[in-house]
Amino acid sequence: MPDVAVIGGGAAGMMAALAAAEEGKDVLIIEKNKMLGRKVRITGKGRCNVTNSAPADEMLRFVPKNSRFLISSFKKFDNTDLISLLEGAGLKLKTERGGRVFPESDKAADVVNTFMRLLAKERVRVLICDSVTELLTEDGKIKGLKTAKGRTVLSEKVILCTGGKSYPLTGSDGSGYELAKSVGHTVVPPKAALVPLETKESWVAELQGLSLKNVAVALKENGKKIYDDFGEMMFTHFGITGPVVLSSSCHVSDTEKNSYTFEIDLKPALDEKQLEDRILRDFAENANKNFENALGKLYPQKLIPVMVKLSGIDPYKKVNSITREERRSLLKLTKCLAFGISRPRPIDEAIVTDGGINTKEINPSTMESRLVGGLFFAGEVIDVAAYTGGYNLQIAFSTGYTAGKSASKEKENKNG
Repeated sequence: MPDVAVIGGGAAGMMAALAAAEEGKDVLIIEKNKMLGRKVRITGKGRCNVTNSAPADEMLRFVPKNSRFLISSFKKFDNTDLISLLEGAGLKLKTERGGRVFPESDKAADVVNTFMRLLAKERVRVLICDSVTELLTEDGKIKGLKTAKGRTVLSEKVILCTGGKSYPLTGSDGSGYELAKSVGHTVVPPKAALVPLETKESWVAELQGLSLKNVAVALKENGKKIYDDFGEMMFTHFGITGPVVLSSSCHVSDTEKNSYTFEIDLKPALDEKQLEDRILRDFAENANKNFENALGKLYPQKLIPVMVKLSGIDPYKKVNSITREERRSLLKLTKCLAFGISRPRPIDEAIVTDGGINTKEINPSTMESRLVGGLFFAGEVIDVAAYTGGYNLQIAFSTGYTAGKSASKEKENKNG
């Protein structure tokens, strides 16, 4: 029987297993897929944004929900520890815009392969293509588990790292929630986080495929700003996606009860006076052209027809005939291109899950269940979620490390 059984071989599971094995424990990972790290292999569009280079004490600012729960885990194992671990194992990393840390190779598989080498070095056993169907308990303590293929694994330390409900084809199908509930835990209903957003206005679809860089965005709920960001986004056939959109989606909760508006400042580097001067210069250069043909320096080509339509200015009007009021309306539209959000996309399109095992039922210092002795949790199965930028993987690694180290320790006060 293993000293520690880890359910799930994703980011949190691999780290938990490694942390426990480093303490000399016999560790078994049970993974339903044919390989470890299935979801890690596709994150960051196959490049794997492993963490962020933000100062460790600032990382939690990018976790909008239950961030205090993570304080202890982040102190035990932060982004600098992760970078040292991976680079020490031979994986070269690089830092890109926004502090995003990637493998130099741009191959997510290299991250998984690095962990697999580390696990092999520590002689961690891996059982693939089998899933856990039942947790075994006795007198309020974990005793082991049963699998779909009829195996019974006895272990007094079990770490549940099954992920959330996003990307279900990778194994994150919500099964971990049912296991937790079967032994008395409550689960905050999961919903999509870091997910594209569908929009109300039909003109958005006309911009499908258009990417915008260096824009400032704001999300409003019932007219009140609840989130703002700066960076990249993209229009799709259904609405919007991209880093700033995914992070803002964490704040879209109930679209039936609340009204959400998304606003884009297309020229955030210019204040209104500077933008007006810019428009005046462009108009002076194109004084005898039709309005629709005078905007090539101001907007991407695909955006021009939409901006012309929304401005209300006759596209065939000569630029030298445009009034000050019309020019002001174009300026305001440029600083605030707004549209309504109808709903987030389905949870199986989300990068991570918002919701999961109630953090009040988990000891934040150890990741151990407050209800079942010897049962630990790590990663996305817990009710925590962060913005895009490498923070969610860092949560998985930090909580996995904490759970693995904690599961390796003998109880200081044994009953009896």
